[in-house]
Amino acid sequence: MSELALAAFAAETGSHVVDVPRERRFERFRESFDAAQYLESLESRGLRFVGRRDPAYPPLLRELHDPPAGLFLRGGGDRELLRRPAVAIVGARACSSYGAQVARLLGRELAAAGLVVLSGLARGVDGEAHRGALEACGLTVAVLGCGVDRDYPAAHAQLAQRICERSLVVSEYAPDVEPAPWRFPARNRIVAGLAVSTVIVEARERSGALITADFALETGREVFAVAGEITSALSAGPNALLRLGATPLTGAGDVLESLGVQPAEAVPLDVGGAATAVLAALADRPAGADDLVRDTGLDAASVATALAELELAGAATEAEGLYRAVRP
Repeated sequence: MSELALAAFAAETGSHVVDVPRERRFERFRESFDAAQYLESLESRGLRFVGRRDPAYPPLLRELHDPPAGLFLRGGGDRELLRRPAVAIVGARACSSYGAQVARLLGRELAAAGLVVLSGLARGVDGEAHRGALEACGLTVAVLGCGVDRDYPAAHAQLAQRICERSLVVSEYAPDVEPAPWRFPARNRIVAGLAVSTVIVEARERSGALITADFALETGREVFAVAGEITSALSAGPNALLRLGATPLTGAGDVLESLGVQPAEAVPLDVGGAATAVLAALADRPAGADDLVRDTGLDAASVATALAELELAGAATEAEGLYRAVRP
């Protein structure tokens, strides 16, 4: 299994290798490499490997000019998950509260419609996209820029564990490979390569999310961008993509329509009268608790209870003291 030897060699030498190198060092490594023993070691750690020659290798990934030799897998999801229609949602790590809300909503609605949500497990937009998919009890794949056994960033260890329950964490990098800045642009090509479409939520002018968009465009995949405020640095990336011809995104329905996928049927919201009144007040604009007391005529205690009920139902979110409706 030359792909496995190649991945193991890259891990041992700290290099990025996708094709067999013409050097004696690799030949010596391959001669002593025990594939069966290595696979047994992976299995003992709950890990798997899909090589480029394996029928389960994602066909879309082959369209990259430098597809990885293989992917290491962690999690309970079937490896066929990597062959299912998937949408990448990526963006800024230090995103705004609005960007976080949009990423989470998109992740939830796309996953509810049966699509796999792809992202990179990073802080900000990536993490919110994964969380949204999990809230919909959907499938989501996290692509790492380090060894597949690593929870990076460490703050997302619990999120990675939740993803692994039904889905997958994947990487072209073998176990124990440490994260390094140069590995993340390489990771981004896999995110784009696995996805039929890519959505950029928020990104600065030199954001890694734009690298993902470039890889998607190189393979002829559709790129969606969420327009933002012209005064915000977080809008520079999406707005630049829109000028270059990216598809404007106004909601998950735009992605679903482009793929010919029907949205999930809306589940009737089962909340009390006070919560219904508060949700109606949030339909047009975000509002603080004091604004909602004034707009609804309810007392502060009733508004607080209603907001808690709406948040538990996934119908409203709060950030920086403002509440927003998630669904009308």
